[in-house]
Amino acid sequence: MMKPRISVLTLGVDDLERSLTFYRDGLGLPTQGIIGKEFEHGAVAFFDLQAGVKLAIWNRIDLSHEAKVPLTPPSSTEMTIGHNVGSKEEVDKIMEQAQNAGAIITDPAHDTFWGGYSGHFLDPDGHLWEVVWNPEWDITD
Repeated sequence: MMKPRISVLTLGVDDLERSLTFYRDGLGLPTQGIIGKEFEHGAVAFFDLQAGVKLAIWNRIDLSHEAKVPLTPPSSTEMTIGHNVGSKEEVDKIMEQAQNAGAIITDPAHDTFWGGYSGHFLDPDGHLWEVVWNPEWDITD
């Protein structure tokens, strides 16, 4: 039976260097940079998230080749990557950091109908992120 855990979230990107710069330099996610350049379809970058979880970026064409699925146009409405934080102020700070890194703010931070506070942005490849404070969740680092 499959255990309920996710250890890597891989995003297909069009420009690996541009996305590396966005996530490493713009958002400050720790990484060793691009590895695997010596392999055809192998260049990838991993970013450390919370314990045991990584974010990976990989060229969309290489991901298509590896998974043996057709390369299709990207869509920002396929999923949202949620980044939960401990306060409204932290939402505002991260939204500003993302915008300064080149993200497109699609939904400025605001009070939500369910009692939280959130905003949305698109990364350079159109992946949709939500930065959110949920008063019901205890977020500890």
